[in-house]
Amino acid sequence: MREDCNSYCYEHSRRVEFHETDLAGIVHFSNFYRYMESAEHAFMRSLGHPVHGRKAEQGIGWPRVSASCEFRKPARNDDVLQIRVTIEEIRTRSVRYSFRFYLDPEDDPIATGKVAVACVQFKDGEISAVPIPEPIRNDLKAAAAAAKS
Repeated sequence: MREDCNSYCYEHSRRVEFHETDLAGIVHFSNFYRYMESAEHAFMRSLGHPVHGRKAEQGIGWPRVSASCEFRKPARNDDVLQIRVTIEEIRTRSVRYSFRFYLDPEDDPIATGKVAVACVQFKDGEISAVPIPEPIRNDLKAAAAAAKS
């Protein structure tokens, strides 16, 4: 039985590269964490809020406060992963995402993951949690509400 998004989904595709596989020829588990981060960054760019670079909000960062992943089936070199990003929760200073990895979107996911990120400000060499800036919060809320309409 296929698992669907129950709230907003952003879809990101990524081809598995040879260097991401282990001696058994399957994707090393640690790469799924990189894939989640890459999909999250692509999602934020799609909203007009790059996480890094010249167009990113100055002084704002998004460190992970928790991350987990469960693996059901292997992915191999040259497979194309479809990664679905879902907003689970938007809090005052953090966002929780879930991720589903598919080789075929009509099948069950081969892996699922969760990431919680905090909104922080870098100022005078210090890092502190801050409320998510209103433009970002509004776009995240709009994205989350899009699935309900």
